Amino acid sequence: MAGTVMSEHSVHLLNPIGIIVFLVLWIAFSRCAHLLLMLLRHERLLGWAIGPLGITLLTLHEPSLFIIWLNVLIPAFVSGIAVYIGLFTTISPLILPHRLLIEAGCIIVGILLTSTGDILSAIWDTRFPLWGEVRILRTIHLLRATWARIYLTPFGLSYLSNQFGFQSADTLNIF
Repeated sequence: MAGTVMSEHSVHLLNPIGIIVFLVLWIAFSRCAHLLLMLLRHERLLGWAIGPLGITLLTLHEPSLFIIWLNVLIPAFVSGIAVYIGLFTTISPLILPHRLLIEAGCIIVGILLTSTGDILSAIWDTRFPLWGEVRILRTIHLLRATWARIYLTPFGLSYLSNQFGFQSADTLNIF
């Protein structure tokens, strides 16, 4: 606007669509980091679930302690970088003050928003580790409790059929 002075302490929204695109990309990059780590580990995928808490991948094996914490740190790092690039560079849809406390605060809040569930899951998995079928059943039970839609791979269907005697039609109705 002509004649208006922008203060260095104010926040201005330049592009409303840009902020929506930023939010979608930020969450997508954080979730893709989980997928990339799983692919690098060459895990057998039983299935995946889409629900109100995001996308969850069901794998066969119990990860090691190093992998559990790596699955927290790498997506948190990706989230922090995405927040910094999306809010404090020239491509930002917002004009924010460039102060160290504001930048650090935004990055920390962004990391906590995307990684709190991962941190809690990692703490839970290190304190109360579950192996094998119990781990799979617990994950499926938690996903069903959150109204997540679970999709099983052909390998996942055959594994559940062999281990528990489930048929494809009644596999998840039991839960």
